[in-house]
Amino acid sequence: MSNTLMRSHLDLPGIAEVYHGKVRDVYHLTDGRTILVATDRISAFDVVLPRGIPHKGQVLSQLSWKMLQATAHIAPNWALASPDPNVVVGHRCDTVKVEMVVRGYLAGHAWRTYQQGERMLCGAPMPEGLKENDAFPAPLITPSTKADVGHDEDISPKEILERGLCTPEEWETMSRYALALFAEGSRIANERGLILVDTKYEFGRTADGRILLIDEVHTPDSSRYFHLEGYAERQAKGERQKQLSKEFVREWLIANHFMGKEGQQVPDMDDAFVQSVTNRYVELFERITGDQFVPADTADINRRMQRALSDWLK
Repeated sequence: MSNTLMRSHLDLPGIAEVYHGKVRDVYHLTDGRTILVATDRISAFDVVLPRGIPHKGQVLSQLSWKMLQATAHIAPNWALASPDPNVVVGHRCDTVKVEMVVRGYLAGHAWRTYQQGERMLCGAPMPEGLKENDAFPAPLITPSTKADVGHDEDISPKEILERGLCTPEEWETMSRYALALFAEGSRIANERGLILVDTKYEFGRTADGRILLIDEVHTPDSSRYFHLEGYAERQAKGERQKQLSKEFVREWLIANHFMGKEGQQVPDMDDAFVQSVTNRYVELFERITGDQFVPADTADINRRMQRALSDWLK
């Protein structure tokens, strides 16, 4: 199998601060720019799994770069350039500690909540009489707190404002951007024969107080997609929907008795399963962009990134 990038080690001039997240490594520069490296780490239930997924970082980085460019007229974003297949460089922002989760369909966490009899999720009402994977009458914003470590938590807009995580004006701006981005993402997905089921957006504040879209956009790590063809027929028959997302990784973990809870052991991920995850990521990239995926050289990924960034920063 191809080599994977589990952790970057960039040595570049002007690095002021380095942060290693669940999936991304972040390098803040003294000139006000940020380098975002998409590694091949994969997380589920807020736990980083022990094996990397070949080419996953490249898929996430290149797909996100394309989607940031495609939606820049909808919401201003942080991105400036992509000098390497695993890298995006952009404006440094202070992250707003709220994830703007937008849901168009009753799936995943929303469905599990609905099954338990709840009809309110993060302050957003869910109508009675829905089946799993039914469309909501209109997309819902169901925010969560953005945790530096551990689990993100559901939170309502009222609680967000009470805790001072953002101002009312920032909440209004992020909500407007999130719904507009979801509408545009849905349109792009439909053109490619997909349904954007749900996704999350993150925002940051610039030094002068502007709100910018940051991080990744409409990738398989941040989004759930169904196949458009046959959706209505499968729904009418009560059949499972064909999907392209990371949900199948979560389902595999659940089937192997792991949900990120204390005392649970991460199941072994064999080569065949790891390859199947790569295949899913590549399939989504090609479906959503219409481009063929061209794997980058993985002989020494860190060295490749180092060379590309050194040249770009000159």
